[in-house]
Amino acid sequence: MSFVHLRLHTEYSLENGLVRIEKKKSPSPLMEALQAGEMPAVAVTDLGNLFAVVKFYRAATGAGIKPIFGTEVRIHPKEESGLESRLILLAQNDSGFKNIKTLVSRSFIEGQRRGVPQLDRAWFEGLTEGVICLSGGRSGDVGLALLADEQEQAERYLQQWSALFPGRYYIELQRTERSGDENWNHAAVALAEQHQLPVVATNDVHFLKPDEFDAHEARVCIHDGRVLDDPRRPKNFTNQQYLKSAEEMQALFADLPEAIENSVEIARRCNVELSLG
Repeated sequence: MSFVHLRLHTEYSLENGLVRIEKKKSPSPLMEALQAGEMPAVAVTDLGNLFAVVKFYRAATGAGIKPIFGTEVRIHPKEESGLESRLILLAQNDSGFKNIKTLVSRSFIEGQRRGVPQLDRAWFEGLTEGVICLSGGRSGDVGLALLADEQEQAERYLQQWSALFPGRYYIELQRTERSGDENWNHAAVALAEQHQLPVVATNDVHFLKPDEFDAHEARVCIHDGRVLDDPRRPKNFTNQQYLKSAEEMQALFADLPEAIENSVEIARRCNVELSLG
C-alpha cells in the first residue's frame, strides 16, 4: 500500500455524494476504480450516517478490498452563533464501530437542529475507545479557527480532541485547489508539529472522475434548491475532489511524505469484521 483514501462520500451522503457502491447488474463502480488504481483499502465516510455499511462491506470484501468504516459528523458549535464543524471518525476495531454507531444514533435522536443531526462535544466522553479521529481539515473546528486566524482557539480545540482520542487524533490536510489552501496547510502543519501530532492527507472524495464534477454540482444544487447558474450559489467543492490515484496523491504531497504514509498506517490500524445474517 502506498496511499489509502480515508475520506470518501458515496451516494448515501444525501446532500453531496455521487460515488456509487452498487450498480444494477454491473460491478461496483467504486470497487472497479479502486482495483484499477491498485488500492487495497478505502474508507467510506458518508455525512452523518452509516447507511452504506452493509453494501460497502459486501462490495469491498467481494472485490478483495479492505473496508474501513467511518463517517463525517457535524459538531454543534459551543455558541449558537458559531459555525458547525466536522470531524471524521474511523472504526479501529469492533468497540470503535459500536461507539460510532452510538454517536450517530444519538445525533439523530437527540441532536436534530433544523432537521440536521449534530453531535454535542460532551457526548464523546466514554465513546472514543477504538475510534480514530481526523480533524476535519478546513471544515473542522481547528481548521475553521485557523482560517479565522484564531490561533489560541485552534490550539484549545486541538488539545480537547487529542485528549479525547489519545494516540488516535490526526491533523487532516487537503490540497483541492481551494483559495488559501497552501497558507492553511502551512498553519495546520506548524500546529501539528508544535503539539507533536501526526498529519494525514485526504482528498475529500465526492465523485470518481474529474468529468463528474458538473453532475456532482447539479446534485448539490438539487439538494440546496438552487440552480447551477445562480451567481449567489455557494461553491464549496472543486473539480479536484475525485478518486485520485496513489501516484497523484504522492505527487501532491511530495513535500509531506508522512501525510501519505500515515494514511496507510491508519488503514492498517482499522480492522472490523461484520457478521451479516
